[in-house]
Amino acid sequence: MADTLVVVPTYNEVDSLEAIIGRLRQWVPAADILIVDDSSPDGTGILADRLAADDSAITVLHRTSKRGLGQAYINGFRHALARNYSTIVEIDADGSHDPSELPRMIGLAENGADLVLGSRWVAGGAVLNWPRLRLWISHTGNRYARLMLRSQIHDLTSGYRVYRAEALAGLDLGDVASQGYCFQVELAWRLERTGHRVVEHPITFVERAAGRSKMHAGIVAEALLRITVWGLRIKRP
Repeated sequence: MADTLVVVPTYNEVDSLEAIIGRLRQWVPAADILIVDDSSPDGTGILADRLAADDSAITVLHRTSKRGLGQAYINGFRHALARNYSTIVEIDADGSHDPSELPRMIGLAENGADLVLGSRWVAGGAVLNWPRLRLWISHTGNRYARLMLRSQIHDLTSGYRVYRAEALAGLDLGDVASQGYCFQVELAWRLERTGHRVVEHPITFVERAAGRSKMHAGIVAEALLRITVWGLRIKRP
């Protein structure tokens, strides 16, 4: 069995899935892939099954309804931990994350990082093809989260990650209720505050070429509310 599992959550990604899986096989050919599909009505799950039938390194987890990004990843993490993978990858299905960065990110985890974040907001990182409003929301949201949570992480909302399985196993995944951006913030912050080593690796994030973004006002509102509550609970000197 491979040492690395790449978890790819999907919902209505039929136009993007095959391309990202092909790029993953190119850049991390030794890794296994878990596609977690939330009963996509556009046929993504059917495509995922076809890809898995042609490649024994691909497994598909079908969920019966759209239950959110956070729970999709938690299901993927539990699958990985139960099968003793040493590193676990988060990557979007829409092609926004470049798989060519994965060998370096996995290498950082293998050399002692508990969490490697593909970061847009450190030196060398960038975002392409985003409107100014979305750039402002992401950049300002990350600055607010850093301030409220007293974090040193620049890109808490990044969805491109490599976890060392041993570190992830120490978290109480059943206690994680957040979704979307907030899910990413919560897991990174939990690892940081418990003394785990978090490394930010600069990436260029490219806006999806096909399909529709899953980002909406509710995701932003949830993140702001939860981050504010968490921040207010921190004891200040």
